[in-house]
Amino acid sequence: MVNNGLGMVIGAEIDRDEGRSGLGGAIGGYLIEGVARAIAPVIVIFALGWGMCLPARQLYKRPRS
Repeated sequence: MVNNGLGMVIGAEIDRDEGRSGLGGAIGGYLIEGVARAIAPVIVIFALGWGMCLPARQLYKRPRS
């Protein structure tokens, strides 16, 4: 639980700015940070694959004279 402390602090501060206690924001920040850590590598791998395939596709479809 300490690993996601930054997400908890940010969520609690956002919740307090809205006039609430901060507990709900801390829990939400904890969950969102965990999800972001799980999904971030997948997004990076997808972006790298897209970046490699796009130029290859354009070279393949280029008109040949």
